[in-house]
Amino acid sequence: MATEDIYSNLKQLGGATVLPESPEQAELERVPNPQEGTGYCVRFTAPEFTSLCPMTGQPDFAHLVIDYVPGKWLVESKSLKLYLGSFRNHGAFHEDCTVSIAKRLVEILDPQWLRIGGYWYPRGGIPIDVFFQTGAVPESVWVPDQGVPTYRGRG
Repeated sequence: MATEDIYSNLKQLGGATVLPESPEQAELERVPNPQEGTGYCVRFTAPEFTSLCPMTGQPDFAHLVIDYVPGKWLVESKSLKLYLGSFRNHGAFHEDCTVSIAKRLVEILDPQWLRIGGYWYPRGGIPIDVFFQTGAVPESVWVPDQGVPTYRGRG
């Protein structure tokens, strides 16, 4: 498969793009997996994810870790960055943001396996961690621990 064929349909890579106003408007793009048939894990870490509280409009912050074992498709990373950035002005609870991101990725990629850890920073003194996974990890794939410790404050 020639490189120019794999990337020829991408709309956002290689040029200036505007941050989408909402997750619904964001376009996640995918490319064919040139290593299809090989089991491996891909990790994206977004340590400065931001959304808005739907009740107060105040910002919420999270450290997201997305792991997936690709099948036929890979997510194009710039489109993922723009998609995650589109949550900056989006009001939703921590659980909804985290699970919605996972479901959208599953919908576009149809991965062999996917998990997301949403490690939300405290607001009102309570951190909220949200986890979603599509099933058991494929046996032949090494998936490391997400490496994000439980929030302890000064403890």
